[in-house]
Amino acid sequence: MSRASYHDVTAVDLRTRVWPPCSRTDTVLPADSVEFCPHEGSRDIFVCGTYMLDQKQDVDVAMNPNEPLSESEHSQYRWGRCLVFKVTDTKPSNGQLSSVTVTSFSRPGDSAALVQEMTSPAVLDQKWCHRSRTSTAVLGIADSEGNISVQEWQPQNHRFRRLQNIPCISGDVLCLSLDWSNRRYPSDHLGSLIVSLSDGSLCLLNPSSSNGLVVSNVWRAHDYEPWIAAWNYWESSVVYSGGDDLSLKAWDIRQPLHRPVFANRSYVALTYISMTQSVNVCKIRFDAGVTSIQNHPYTEHLLAAGSYDNAVRLFDTRKPLSPLTTIDVGGGAWRVKWHPSPERKNDLLVACMHDGFKIVSIDRKECTMPYNIGKCFRQHESLAYGVDWSFHEDVREKETLIVSCSFYDHKLCLWSG
Repeated sequence: MSRASYHDVTAVDLRTRVWPPCSRTDTVLPADSVEFCPHEGSRDIFVCGTYMLDQKQDVDVAMNPNEPLSESEHSQYRWGRCLVFKVTDTKPSNGQLSSVTVTSFSRPGDSAALVQEMTSPAVLDQKWCHRSRTSTAVLGIADSEGNISVQEWQPQNHRFRRLQNIPCISGDVLCLSLDWSNRRYPSDHLGSLIVSLSDGSLCLLNPSSSNGLVVSNVWRAHDYEPWIAAWNYWESSVVYSGGDDLSLKAWDIRQPLHRPVFANRSYVALTYISMTQSVNVCKIRFDAGVTSIQNHPYTEHLLAAGSYDNAVRLFDTRKPLSPLTTIDVGGGAWRVKWHPSPERKNDLLVACMHDGFKIVSIDRKECTMPYNIGKCFRQHESLAYGVDWSFHEDVREKETLIVSCSFYDHKLCLWSG
């Protein structure tokens, strides 16, 4: 089978597929990421990324039925799909049409229609670029062949148009995560992208005036897989990364990036960089790999970092010697998402891998930052990987629409919290 490449399958092409009209929606392939669109006018759109590892045969076995395949002939390939959904208030009468019903457990009026499907190399992460209301919505997709696909959403056609496909690195290297720099400062232009790669590197992509996004720097950042890379949304010269080497680091992209800084191998070294200070190395204890990082969009120096060690730690990046608080979420924290509304800026959504999805409410009036786990969602039967808040603002609703997905049971759910 040839290498997977991006191509579109519209909803019309999917009418023969049976999508059961119930709270459980089968994404067919294992699902690992979901993202709601933040752009005004398209906040009813969300995407779900899937990942499949298959075997491929490079020879015609029918002509060699008794000869076992060599290792080079019998290898693996990763492929997946980006599923595009539109949230609706109308439930289809049956599940055999082009729309798929995803009934909310606590908001029974919500459902979602599958409007586009893009086949590609396996999807590992996706992020929407926060742009001004006069610009079009743009999605970045990180895939298993080391590429970033930049897709422009066309609301009039309910489909994406690919703008770019950017190779970050050559060889058998996966793009593990990505993040846009302009979360707090949307503009008509694209932001920069930071991408983590499975060989331990980080890749910086900057917008150019004529060629779209271009790779401007790649550097070795971790000894093992850096599962996550994220921007400081308040200072676009600083990025964070976390990896399987039990490390959380910060990098100033204005400075030389040829080496990470370690204080002690029995501790994790956090390289903290500010506009006015030189590099400071601090000791922060993690008991497993760092898997998720997000800077708070409304509180400048607050950083959430999740780990395989079942904990989410909150840091003040001005004093990163020790966490402000450590939250036991009961499972590896694969994704952490601050609420998109300033009215609920103390709420953190966590994908807890082996223990479902949880909403953590943090009391930031206290210096110790006590927390309360306000809601747990355990309707998934496998690894809880992807989760996101809707950006839709409805003052009449006390809860926010949430989408979540899980891996081996390839399940997608809409719920609220």
